[in-house]
Amino acid sequence: MVSCGETIVTRKIFLGPNETRLLFGLEKVGKTVFTLSDAARILGSSKTAAKVIIYRLKCKGRIVTAQRGKYVLAPARAGVEGHWSENPFLIVSHIINEYYVGFWTAMSHWGMTEQIPITIFVAAAKRKRPVRYGGQTFRFVTLSKRKFFGFTKERIDSRTFNISTKEKTIVDGLVFPQHCGGMSEVTKAIWNSRKELDWNSLLAMAKRMSVDAALRRLGYLLHLLGLEPEMGRSVAKLEWRGLRFLDPTAPKKALSYSRDYGLILNVSDTKLTSWRGT
Repeated sequence: MVSCGETIVTRKIFLGPNETRLLFGLEKVGKTVFTLSDAARILGSSKTAAKVIIYRLKCKGRIVTAQRGKYVLAPARAGVEGHWSENPFLIVSHIINEYYVGFWTAMSHWGMTEQIPITIFVAAAKRKRPVRYGGQTFRFVTLSKRKFFGFTKERIDSRTFNISTKEKTIVDGLVFPQHCGGMSEVTKAIWNSRKELDWNSLLAMAKRMSVDAALRRLGYLLHLLGLEPEMGRSVAKLEWRGLRFLDPTAPKKALSYSRDYGLILNVSDTKLTSWRGT
């Protein structure tokens, strides 16, 4: 017996002629993600009739809802019981047009952290509500046009998705550490990727963001980690107006101050580098 709920348990799955027509029709035209209109067109039916077929296929584990009005096909290679889900990175472009996978998710992808965040963080040019798919949540962080840059294409099989470059991943972390697991994770990401980063590009991107706190934090963390001393000194020579918190995700309580970088040190160096162990 097939049950259509949060958990689908099936032993044998029998597909009706219209269900088979839709599945094979979608695979024939290469539609991994499709809409109700796509289904109605393939079936040659009304949207109401297509909705019934989609519902039946969802119950049988052959289709998953990506978001309202959009569905993901579990292809024939998923096997008899349809235990399959599309790679979440390949889903994003079907949910929103202007995007790139970023922040903590990009750090994980580039090997900057051993953490694997459950949430998929996505930079978006327009506001978008969170979307659930395959047991994961897509969280969209809206960026202004000025900040929406610095991404590249990565490939999975024969398809591609947008993701922030290693340098932009660090810069986004300096501006938005709350979407990266905090400043300690950003510090770790800088250290882990130190041999792979284009430092001149990273500095240029930090300046392009027009968020002086990013430059201040970059200079301080370079000094803390003993990396790129000339760059750190060049940042320290800049003139700062007012003070910024080193970690906006930490309590707004000053432990100390950095005159060189115009920072309120509200998190200790020990905590920033706690990932190093003892």
